[in-house]
Amino acid sequence: MPLPRSLGRFNRRVTNPVVRSFAGRLPGFGIVVHRGRTTGRQYRTPVNAFQRPGGGYVIALTYGQGAQWIRNVLAQGGCVLETRGRRVELRTPRVVHDPRRQPVPAPARAVLRLIGVELFLELDQRPPAAG
Repeated sequence: MPLPRSLGRFNRRVTNPVVRSFAGRLPGFGIVVHRGRTTGRQYRTPVNAFQRPGGGYVIALTYGQGAQWIRNVLAQGGCVLETRGRRVELRTPRVVHDPRRQPVPAPARAVLRLIGVELFLELDQRPPAAG
């Protein structure tokens, strides 16, 4: 079972502003930049993000697939991920259920197992625009 929504609300107001200050630079973290479906407002959501060996990224859905940021990314067909000091354009988002947690590195897999995370958002990296 993913983390409770009440913890998500607390994190959104208290923890996320702190985490955003370093999440775009550390391995295993990132900031998803996305637009609200109805407001059009830009949001910056810290996440646990891991580069996939074949390209693209996978994000652990620690609160399940109903979080607003996930719905926004699915609706707009992608997002920008700020990770390790760079911005990566991502597209073709899809929610993947994997009880073995294979998309993430072993140390993260152990933590995600403890909190019951089995859902992930996989995204492909958008090729750079031809200049």
